Amino acid sequence: MDNFWQTKTLEQMDSSEWEALCDGCAKCCLVKLEDHDSAEIFHTNVTCELLDIKSCQCSNYSGRHSVVNDCITLDQNNIHALSWLPKSCSYRLIADGQPLPDWHYLVSGSKQTIHSYGASLQGWVVSELDVSDDDIEDHIIRWVD
Repeated sequence: MDNFWQTKTLEQMDSSEWEALCDGCAKCCLVKLEDHDSAEIFHTNVTCELLDIKSCQCSNYSGRHSVVNDCITLDQNNIHALSWLPKSCSYRLIADGQPLPDWHYLVSGSKQTIHSYGASLQGWVVSELDVSDDDIEDHIIRWVD
Protein backbone atom coordinates (compact mmCIF):
# COMPACT_ATOMS: atom_id res chain seq x y z
CA MET A 1 0.00 0.00 0.00
CA ASP A 2 1.38 3.39 -0.92
CA ASN A 3 1.45 6.36 1.46
CA PHE A 4 -2.20 7.13 0.69
CA TRP A 5 -2.68 8.99 4.00
CA GLN A 6 -0.20 11.61 2.81
CA THR A 7 -1.94 12.27 -0.50
CA LYS A 8 -5.64 11.69 0.15
CA THR A 9 -8.23 13.30 2.35
CA LEU A 10 -10.47 11.08 4.46
CA GLU A 11 -13.24 11.64 1.94
CA GLN A 12 -11.04 10.36 -0.90
CA MET A 13 -10.07 7.12 0.84
CA ASP A 14 -11.66 3.85 -0.19
CA SER A 15 -12.89 1.40 2.45
CA SER A 16 -9.64 -0.59 2.63
CA GLU A 17 -7.60 2.59 3.06
CA TRP A 18 -10.04 3.84 5.71
CA GLU A 19 -9.74 0.61 7.68
CA ALA A 20 -5.93 0.60 7.30
CA LEU A 21 -5.75 4.11 8.77
CA CYS A 22 -6.98 2.90 12.16
CA ASP A 23 -3.97 2.79 14.47
CA GLY A 24 -5.39 0.08 16.74
CA CYS A 25 -5.26 2.11 19.95
CA ALA A 26 -8.81 0.97 20.87
CA LYS A 27 -9.51 4.23 22.69
CA CYS A 28 -12.78 4.57 20.81
CA CYS A 29 -13.83 1.32 22.55
CA LEU A 30 -13.73 2.85 26.03
CA VAL A 31 -17.04 3.04 27.85
CA LYS A 32 -18.02 6.67 28.18
CA LEU A 33 -20.55 8.22 30.54
CA GLU A 34 -22.52 11.35 29.78
CA ASP A 35 -23.81 13.83 32.30
CA HIS A 36 -27.40 14.35 31.20
CA ASP A 37 -27.51 17.90 32.55
CA SER A 38 -24.27 19.27 31.11
CA ALA A 39 -23.74 16.77 28.23
CA GLU A 40 -20.15 16.42 29.46
CA ILE A 41 -18.51 13.14 28.48
CA PHE A 42 -16.52 11.17 31.05
CA HIS A 43 -14.14 8.43 29.97
CA THR A 44 -13.63 5.28 31.97
CA ASN A 45 -10.91 2.66 31.97
CA VAL A 46 -13.57 0.11 31.07
CA THR A 47 -13.76 -1.24 27.54
CA CYS A 48 -16.54 -2.58 25.41
CA GLU A 49 -17.33 -6.21 26.11
CA LEU A 50 -16.07 -7.19 22.65
CA LEU A 51 -12.60 -5.73 22.99
CA ASP A 52 -9.79 -8.21 23.54
CA ILE A 53 -7.85 -6.13 26.05
CA LYS A 54 -4.58 -7.95 25.34
CA SER A 55 -4.54 -7.37 21.58
CA CYS A 56 -6.71 -4.20 21.51
CA GLN A 57 -8.74 -5.78 18.71
CA CYS A 58 -12.50 -6.27 18.53
CA SER A 59 -13.35 -9.93 18.99
CA ASN A 60 -16.36 -9.61 16.65
CA TYR A 61 -15.59 -6.65 14.40
CA SER A 62 -17.93 -7.58 11.54
CA GLY A 63 -20.83 -8.38 13.90
CA ARG A 64 -20.19 -5.78 16.59
CA HIS A 65 -23.30 -3.71 15.85
CA SER A 66 -25.60 -6.67 16.42
CA VAL A 67 -24.02 -7.26 19.85
CA VAL A 68 -23.31 -3.70 21.03
CA ASN A 69 -26.22 -1.40 20.24
CA ASP A 70 -24.31 1.85 20.76
CA CYS A 71 -21.14 0.88 18.89
CA ILE A 72 -20.31 3.80 16.63
CA THR A 73 -18.89 3.34 13.18
CA LEU A 74 -16.33 6.04 12.49
CA ASP A 75 -16.72 7.42 9.00
CA GLN A 76 -16.01 10.47 6.89
CA ASN A 77 -19.37 11.98 7.89
CA ASN A 78 -19.05 11.81 11.69
CA ILE A 79 -15.32 12.03 12.38
CA HIS A 80 -15.46 15.81 12.97
CA ALA A 81 -18.49 15.58 15.29
CA LEU A 82 -17.03 13.04 17.73
CA SER A 83 -15.29 15.37 20.16
CA TRP A 84 -14.53 12.50 22.53
CA LEU A 85 -12.03 10.94 20.14
CA PRO A 86 -8.47 11.38 21.40
CA LYS A 87 -6.24 13.97 19.76
CA SER A 88 -3.91 11.11 18.81
CA CYS A 89 -6.62 9.35 16.74
CA SER A 90 -5.25 8.79 13.24
CA TYR A 91 -8.54 9.83 11.69
CA ARG A 92 -8.51 13.14 13.57
CA LEU A 93 -4.87 13.74 12.70
CA ILE A 94 -5.44 13.24 8.98
CA ALA A 95 -8.68 15.26 9.08
CA ASP A 96 -6.70 18.11 10.67
CA GLY A 97 -3.87 17.89 8.12
CA GLN A 98 -1.41 16.43 10.65
CA PRO A 99 1.08 13.58 10.02
CA LEU A 100 0.70 10.13 11.53
CA PRO A 101 2.85 9.55 14.62
CA ASP A 102 6.02 7.46 14.41
CA TRP A 103 4.31 4.64 16.35
CA HIS A 104 1.56 4.19 13.73
CA TYR A 105 2.12 0.88 11.94
CA LEU A 106 1.81 2.52 8.52
CA VAL A 107 4.90 4.54 9.48
CA SER A 108 6.79 2.05 11.66
CA GLY A 109 5.93 -1.11 9.73
CA SER A 110 4.84 -2.98 12.87
CA LYS A 111 1.45 -3.20 14.55
CA GLN A 112 3.25 -3.77 17.87
CA THR A 113 4.87 -0.32 17.91
CA ILE A 114 1.72 1.36 19.24
CA HIS A 115 1.71 -0.99 22.23
CA SER A 116 5.43 -0.71 22.98
CA TYR A 117 5.14 3.08 22.76
CA GLY A 118 2.23 3.01 25.25
CA ALA A 119 -0.23 4.70 22.89
CA SER A 120 -2.85 1.93 23.06
CA LEU A 121 -5.11 0.70 25.85
CA GLN A 122 -3.04 -2.43 26.28
CA GLY A 123 -2.24 -3.05 29.93
CA TRP A 124 -4.37 -0.38 31.60
CA VAL A 125 -8.03 -1.25 31.04
CA VAL A 126 -10.63 -3.76 32.20
CA SER A 127 -13.48 -5.28 30.26
CA GLU A 128 -17.02 -4.24 31.02
CA LEU A 129 -17.68 -7.96 31.47
CA ASP A 130 -15.68 -7.66 34.72
CA VAL A 131 -17.31 -4.48 36.06
CA SER A 132 -20.76 -4.17 37.59
CA ASP A 133 -22.98 -1.44 36.14
CA ASP A 134 -23.26 -0.05 39.67
CA ASP A 135 -19.48 0.36 39.84
CA ILE A 136 -18.83 1.96 36.44
CA GLU A 137 -18.61 5.48 37.87
CA ASP A 138 -15.71 4.31 40.05
CA HIS A 139 -13.74 3.78 36.83
CA ILE A 140 -13.87 7.37 35.50
CA ILE A 141 -10.43 8.51 34.36
CA ARG A 142 -8.94 11.76 33.15
CA TRP A 143 -8.16 11.63 29.46
CA VAL A 144 -4.46 12.15 28.80
CA ASP A 145 -3.50 12.69 25.19
